[in-house]
Amino acid sequence: MSSRLNPDDQKHVEEYLLLPQNQVERRPFRPLLLLGVVVIVVIGMGLLSRLLSYLVL
Repeated sequence: MSSRLNPDDQKHVEEYLLLPQNQVERRPFRPLLLLGVVVIVVIGMGLLSRLLSYLVL
């Protein structure tokens, strides 16, 4: 894939990306963990809503 930047601008971008503050090591993305958190939050909110409806009605 070719860049839409002119060569001088592309050089500036590459220099910026090589700076130490832009070289942060990231943990790998774990979609199953994200899915698990979403499921737990949805179940928790469902239980909370049932509890609140029980207390109000």
